[in-house]
Amino acid sequence: MAAKKPALGKGLDSLIPRQTAVKHTANTPEKATESSSGKTAVKKEPALNEEVKLKLTQIEPNHDQPRKSFDEDSLLELADSIRQFGVIQPLIVQKKGDYYEIIAGERRWRAAKLAGLKEVPVIIREFSEQQAVEISLIENIQRENLNPIEEAVAYKRLLTEFHLKQEEVAERVSKSRTAVTNSMRLLKLDERVQQMVVEEKLSTGHARALLGIEDKELQYQCAQEIFDKKLSVRDVERMVKVLSSEKMENPKQKANPSNDFIYQDYADKMKSLLGTKVSIEQKNHNKGRIVIDYYSNEELERLMYLFQSIPAE
Repeated sequence: MAAKKPALGKGLDSLIPRQTAVKHTANTPEKATESSSGKTAVKKEPALNEEVKLKLTQIEPNHDQPRKSFDEDSLLELADSIRQFGVIQPLIVQKKGDYYEIIAGERRWRAAKLAGLKEVPVIIREFSEQQAVEISLIENIQRENLNPIEEAVAYKRLLTEFHLKQEEVAERVSKSRTAVTNSMRLLKLDERVQQMVVEEKLSTGHARALLGIEDKELQYQCAQEIFDKKLSVRDVERMVKVLSSEKMENPKQKANPSNDFIYQDYADKMKSLLGTKVSIEQKNHNKGRIVIDYYSNEELERLMYLFQSIPAE
């Protein structure tokens, strides 16, 4: 029976083939060092595609990699594991001047430092700038390490800097074109709203619902309302619908998202309780009136009975 291929990793496998490492010693650069006896000794640089150990001080992260934030608790857990079992999977690095740049494995590198290790296993490769970005992106997506905004920024970079098409990006990360498109749409949000997504104050569902509001300031006001009142995605969709309908009725009037949504919510609850249409008409200075519709004398009597049955405080 053929082994089942993983759902993700098609692009990563093509960029980092999983063949057995071969030691290329013939073309390995050599450095001359002076021994204690005064004689010159030849020290070989680590070979390409060979698994070797490097000192942590020789390795630096890739500052252009998609992932910018690391969960501290998760790093501490990984550090505990590394203390017991070591770094099981080598880091992928490439030579950059007088140091080695991490292409895949920055989280392991950070955890190894926390664990007190002095060196880690690595495999040295050579990549183009585009390959380095793709590998970092794919590895993080496989491990679900990127927050939604980091993922969207990485997709956009592949499109704009390396001129890939959305279909090509989707193929590399083993996702649908729609998923890539929806991810990048989050970058249309106000930057303050994007930061709330990064900080997990808003879910991607909340954020996508807010895309229905074009005004950036209004987006942010609504986002704060969502966080403060712990609104559901369904609540936000209703909020956006109310704001959109009011904008169509009076496009010059700038709505107050907090009050509009609260009044609509109250009207809906009263409608549910009374079994008839209820509307709230707002006025200035927090004043207004409640309009309850009835369609027959019998319905009016029913409403009166409901009101009379409410106990007085």
